[in-house]
Amino acid sequence: MSKLFTPYSIGPLTLENRIVIAPMCQYSAEDGHATDWHRIHLGQLALSGAGLLIIEATAVEPVGRISPADLGLWSDSTEAALGAVLQSVRKYSAMPIAIQLAHAGRKAGSAIPWLPGSGGDWQNVAPSALPFNDADTTPAALDQAGLQRVLQAFVAAAQRAHRIGIDAIELHAAHGYLLHQFLSPLSNTRSDEFGGSLENRMRFPLMVFDAIRETVPASMPVGIRISATDWVEGGWDLEQSVVLAHALAKRNCAFIHVSSGGLSPRQAITPAPDYQVPLAARIRAETGLPTVAVGLVTDAEQAEAIVARGDADMVGVARVMLYDPHWPWHAAAKLGAQVSAPPQYWRSQPHGVHKLFKGA
Repeated sequence: MSKLFTPYSIGPLTLENRIVIAPMCQYSAEDGHATDWHRIHLGQLALSGAGLLIIEATAVEPVGRISPADLGLWSDSTEAALGAVLQSVRKYSAMPIAIQLAHAGRKAGSAIPWLPGSGGDWQNVAPSALPFNDADTTPAALDQAGLQRVLQAFVAAAQRAHRIGIDAIELHAAHGYLLHQFLSPLSNTRSDEFGGSLENRMRFPLMVFDAIRETVPASMPVGIRISATDWVEGGWDLEQSVVLAHALAKRNCAFIHVSSGGLSPRQAITPAPDYQVPLAARIRAETGLPTVAVGLVTDAEQAEAIVARGDADMVGVARVMLYDPHWPWHAAAKLGAQVSAPPQYWRSQPHGVHKLFKGA
């Protein structure tokens, strides 16, 4: 029996299988508002048979957008736009849907990848006045008032997510964005209670997590995505990530989604299949937190092995889902498992395959 296609619970939320569609930025919002693109994009992914769909990095305030076309959840109108998209998607899919709440910090205002020169014109912010690279604008270091503004923006976005029926929240503390910037000594050179020691560098990200966990009901799981290492000497690393994960476990963190890198252009990474899995495995083994492994997982047998070995509880897939939005169907066919699919598609099952679609 396939382990990948067994149910799994994150807090009170039960997933049909262990496949998680990881957040993927679409750079297709209009002033933070979800558009018809999101209705099409999320709609097709919600019919994929995965266990959980996580909506792309969603900015909690306008200056926290990675690009001017990032999705946002900071106003009544952005809430209404995303809520309308979800209402359409949920007419035809019961798949649990989470959202990744994010703030880009010093990496905010970047150009849309396929539109050079489309970057934002706002002043970005960060723990310290250190740009991502020499060509970037120097960010403004957050003062106490700025920290409180950002904290309250996360809280308000979490409340909005709950109001529109999102099932779970993933706090974005990875890939060199604001909360990761607080964690890493490469980007955080503060001399106050939010900089210096590991305890101090963890303080603001944990404050944000605590505030979100407190503001939404216990029935709504709150997890986190981290970069377990900067891949730079003297930066954030796996040992510090384990300490952070222990602190999160004490705070009723529902899951930890383990990625890496993104903080520094000096990172030295050699991507290969499963290259981030040992990071997830170490955190899971030492903390017992429900863990998502992600990164160059592209075939069914590979995903099955990760879960069967106990390296992670769930497997995140992203770019492969853009390439093949029915990847979970094909994985189930290979592994002799069943998957949910809309009845309109049941007749697509190839001849000679076991009964693939539940209810067909």
